[in-house]
Amino acid sequence: MSVAIIVELPESVAEILSNTKIDLSRTALEVIALESYRSNRLTGFQVMEMLGLETRLELDTFLTARRIDLEYSFEDLEREHADLDFLLKK
Repeated sequence: MSVAIIVELPESVAEILSNTKIDLSRTALEVIALESYRSNRLTGFQVMEMLGLETRLELDTFLTARRIDLEYSFEDLEREHADLDFLLKK
């Protein structure tokens, strides 16, 4: 399930922004994801899902480019290690 959000801008601002090559919908989505991640309302996985990122490396690259540290706990490392062990045993 997805939810559509409508953002209303003053006409003068919309005119300026519409004359750029910025994808306003994508930019708004990224800002919501970043602020939600920064305030610990969303996890890295949820940000990945929201933005269509497929790997933690893509998430790390996205966050690093915006000067936000990836929250990566020891438990995350243990879980990924267990996943890797499982995959290698197949």
